Amino acid sequence: MTFTSAIKPVTVDDETLRAHLRDGEAPALLMTVAHLTGDLSVLRDDLRPNGWLFLPQGGLSAEQQAHARELAFGALRRLRDGAPVPPLDPAVLRHITSWAMARDTSDLLPLLAQEVVLPGQDPKAPQWHGDELAPGHDVEVAVVGAGMSGLLAAYRLSQVGVPVTVYEKNSDVGGTWFENHYPGCRVDVPSHLYSYSFAPRLDWTDHFATHEAVLDYFRDFAKQTGVHERIRFDTEVRDAEWDEATGRWRLHLDTPDGPRTTECAVLVTAVGQLNRPNVPDLPGRTDFTGPAFHSARWDHSVDLTGQRVAVIGTGASAFQFIPEVAAQARELVVFQRNAPWLRPTPHYHHAVPAGARWLYEHLPYYAAWQRFWLLAPGLHGVLEGWVVDPDYPPTERAISAVNEELRATLAAYLEGQLADRPDLRDRVMPRYPVGAKRVLRDNGAWLSTLKQDHVRLVTDPIERLTPRGVRTADGTEHSVDVLIYGTGFQASQFLAPMRVIGRDGRDLHETWNGDARAYLGLTVPGFPNLFSLYGPNTNLSGQGGSIIYFSECGVTYLVDAVRQLLAGGQRAVEVRPEVFERHNAWVDEANALRAWGWSKVSSWFINRAGRSAQNWPFPAQEYWRRTRRFDPSEYLIR
Repeated sequence: MTFTSAIKPVTVDDETLRAHLRDGEAPALLMTVAHLTGDLSVLRDDLRPNGWLFLPQGGLSAEQQAHARELAFGALRRLRDGAPVPPLDPAVLRHITSWAMARDTSDLLPLLAQEVVLPGQDPKAPQWHGDELAPGHDVEVAVVGAGMSGLLAAYRLSQVGVPVTVYEKNSDVGGTWFENHYPGCRVDVPSHLYSYSFAPRLDWTDHFATHEAVLDYFRDFAKQTGVHERIRFDTEVRDAEWDEATGRWRLHLDTPDGPRTTECAVLVTAVGQLNRPNVPDLPGRTDFTGPAFHSARWDHSVDLTGQRVAVIGTGASAFQFIPEVAAQARELVVFQRNAPWLRPTPHYHHAVPAGARWLYEHLPYYAAWQRFWLLAPGLHGVLEGWVVDPDYPPTERAISAVNEELRATLAAYLEGQLADRPDLRDRVMPRYPVGAKRVLRDNGAWLSTLKQDHVRLVTDPIERLTPRGVRTADGTEHSVDVLIYGTGFQASQFLAPMRVIGRDGRDLHETWNGDARAYLGLTVPGFPNLFSLYGPNTNLSGQGGSIIYFSECGVTYLVDAVRQLLAGGQRAVEVRPEVFERHNAWVDEANALRAWGWSKVSSWFINRAGRSAQNWPFPAQEYWRRTRRFDPSEYLIR
């Protein structure tokens, strides 16, 4: 079962308790003990974790970890003997989180009170219902996409009694997790953070879930919440046109039964940023005579055993599947444009130990405190390393003193794996600031793969593809049997290929002209009642957390906008141009002073206009603050 509605009772003996605790995460155990016992003195300065990013167990020594587990043992024994589970008092929440983050968290308490909760609690749930707010009046909503954001939107809207239909072009839910099934595919966000805050899965088998496990999570969520019944599968929204006379959207659909048309009052796009593969338009791309495919459209009919394989790209997806391909191929040639920075994550492929899984299911609030521990770097600590310091001065080596420290740490990690292969150093050491491109989680598998005798890393630019393989600028032709593109997605082509026509016949893609913008990533002037989840400038980079966090914020805003329409009996809301422009100027100014905006290295974070239409350049709580409620003064309401 995916979702646990209640913590299971503690019935095991002392020896078993101690055995389970050996698998626990010491920082989360300390916070749980302080909460359950009310003894805040256990949160001593000498036990404060000191390793957000790179150190297991928060950098605590074996002796400190043992002390934390002994304290937790006492708390568990009291629970077994019938001690009550106390509520989480705001003062206790502030004390515990301030200790963990080494800063006063008073400003974060409203946010944290929604995150540190028991399974089954849902403080983010809407506190209204359409039948009570506007009896007899409906606002029909259409959601495009049954991935993570679309499922969430449909669930929240159904909670308030709003009619909602989801249109999904695929035959199943999951979005990018349905479409990406390449070998080695998994999340690079901890599993216990990659779930809806109100619907945690406590029995994840891996610290970083495989794509099958994530897909199963979304399937279970859709079925258990009833959202699955609202989805029209194998149905693609080709065109959406706003009808000013009726105040409704007209949708043109491709369905299994042929084209059809339908209408809705509110249109929600939940197609994400990583939904259209990017296949580079290399010279001779159609000349290659062997099998060729993109990682997001993996061709499992192609047997790579004993084959000569070329992989173009070393981004996040290629980083995961290249070690898997190397285990099958006779020869593997990897074509790299820019080396990735690697974040040490020794447990990246490890299973969650049995004891830890027991703690998640039996120790009240342990899962919640562990989730906070995983979320905290995104609230304070990580993004600061990506911020440009103009007085440093910034260079393509580092953009600040903090960024230089991060570089030294990550460079030392790379160097430590290259003692036996110094010839690889110049090719795998990045030449851009940490944070300018996505930092990838690594457990040593990447460099150990590149060091294998049958694997070659090529950094010369690709000149063209040939019938037999890949020719590089130095004139070398690399003959291969199979070609795999690990070249990412068309992340800046928001909503493509769907055609969206707003007020006065305005075409959204023509309006954007390849440079997508939205207010809070959600709304655009001239396009009433259109909301885009995971829209422009809502991607996280360096803030920690997961995109699910951002989608929960966006859906909260969406549902409150629908409440406004129902309560006021209005037909349409449309963001004011001046609000839209002011917001985007603020975002652009900050993005220009982040590593990805300052560096000239090529990255999917930057679009063809030279700006970041993808990333949110502020701390994660800033987006939460701005999306807590819909502000009617920022909109034209008709």
